[in-house]
Amino acid sequence: MNFRFLPRAAALVAATVALACAGAASFAATPPGSIEALPEAPTAGPASPSLAREDAGGGWREAKKETKAEEAKKAAAEKADAKKAATKLGEPKSGKPVQVGSFSDWGAFLAEGGKDKTCYALATPKDRAPAKLKRDPAYIFISSRPAEKVRNEVSVIMGFAMKDGGEAHADVGGENFDLVAKGANAWIKNPAEEARFIDALKKGSKLIVKAPSIKGNVTIDTYSLAGISEALEKVQKDCP
Repeated sequence: MNFRFLPRAAALVAATVALACAGAASFAATPPGSIEALPEAPTAGPASPSLAREDAGGGWREAKKETKAEEAKKAAAEKADAKKAATKLGEPKSGKPVQVGSFSDWGAFLAEGGKDKTCYALATPKDRAPAKLKRDPAYIFISSRPAEKVRNEVSVIMGFAMKDGGEAHADVGGENFDLVAKGANAWIKNPAEEARFIDALKKGSKLIVKAPSIKGNVTIDTYSLAGISEALEKVQKDCP
């Protein structure tokens, strides 16, 4: 499945990937506000107004199959665009993200500028397989943007370019959720399932995200869910 980014959303997500690739320090045992080079939360998923649906029936049109050469060229272009976007965009519209809480394996963050505010809970994988496969850092974000009336939007940065339309999944305690992939980013395929997904995360002990890369490598990232409820409570408090 495939969907198109509008220009602003594309630039912001590209900047997120670039910032994430620059490397963020682990926050699990770090006091709030002490982390440098924090990753910015993605600002748009399939349900957001920043993205355009391609048909009125609610589905996504199938993209034409690309050759391996075209896929490789596309991946290289996306990486270059990410670097350009990060340089050009500078500080995001909602301000530089600051850590405002640390809860076991999850952190709570706030980016504020003017009337715009973004709050998000963030975690990094505890385990990545295959272990020998080289890739950029991965993150899961659960974001709230009051000005846009967005609450608990789930976004995943995989740390590598995924196969658009590939079978990406998130598993919580045996409950499976389909993901829609675009570049190195993924979202819950059915926005109506986000609330159920969040509820499953709060009740579960680990999250497993499985997705194929454009090279055909199937990767598995495992996240601890210890501290997620407290992190989301902080997000709710800062972005009511």
